[in-house]
Amino acid sequence: MSSVILLMVCFVVGMLLRRSGRMPPNAHTVLNSFIIHVSLPALTLISIHRLTFDKTLLAPAAMAWVMFGLGCAFFWWVGRVMRWRRATTGALMLTGSLANTSFIGVPMIEAYFGHRGIGLGILIDQAGTYLVLSTMGMLIATIYSQGGKPTVRAAAKRVFTFVPFLAFLLALVLMPVHYPPWAVGLLDRLGGTLVPLALVSVGYQIQFGEMQGRVTELSIGLGFKLLLAPLVIGVIYAGLFGGRGEITQITIFEAAMPPQIGAAIVAMEHDLDPQLVTLMVGVGIPLSFLTLPLWYQALSLMA
Repeated sequence: MSSVILLMVCFVVGMLLRRSGRMPPNAHTVLNSFIIHVSLPALTLISIHRLTFDKTLLAPAAMAWVMFGLGCAFFWWVGRVMRWRRATTGALMLTGSLANTSFIGVPMIEAYFGHRGIGLGILIDQAGTYLVLSTMGMLIATIYSQGGKPTVRAAAKRVFTFVPFLAFLLALVLMPVHYPPWAVGLLDRLGGTLVPLALVSVGYQIQFGEMQGRVTELSIGLGFKLLLAPLVIGVIYAGLFGGRGEITQITIFEAAMPPQIGAAIVAMEHDLDPQLVTLMVGVGIPLSFLTLPLWYQALSLMA
């Protein structure tokens, strides 16, 4: 319960700091940079090192790829029916099909499943969500934007210059190595900064004043991301494949996370309906504080 309270407090602190005017408007970029270059790599190095790999971890990593494929098909179809602009369809493909499996996912997993589930969450994020964003996500962004053509070189550069992904690869290499106590303590302390800083950053970016005229697109986008997508993932993983236990529960729980901030940044960089992208993140994250406890209760019924 204390972890959930920490999430709420940090989120509200971020909102209050924005309203106070005591920090510059782009303060969240500094927080995000520290998270990406220090907090997340440290947490990756220690959490992946504590994982015991086996073939059962392939399915959780594949979840993000499955959900992205489902989302792209869904929003392509709805976009044609609703006659949306290409930019709107592309924006929802990115923000409605990719989950925030790190900034929100890691603290939420810790809050509901305990510290033992963090390694699996990071695996899902690095081998699943981030790789999807860096490859297929970038492809969708360039296809639905006005200019630019996707290249294999550009996609590879994005993947292999992303510090948390490099930390993920290093963590895999170092799995047989015994970390000295001082290194464990250091990585634990640095990794522990991710939760408060991420939620303060998210709260700092929230703006609710631009919803007028975008309710339909926003409702469809968040309805898919927070409800329909995790439901379909649950049917596939627990229904079709008969998955049970904590690994399956955390996989479905990660699918129920709100829109990924990284996907929103990529969408805005490609001028894919920035107003809608901001709303998907700004409304989706606080709304997930209501939907995620419901998903956890439903998942707890799985044997």
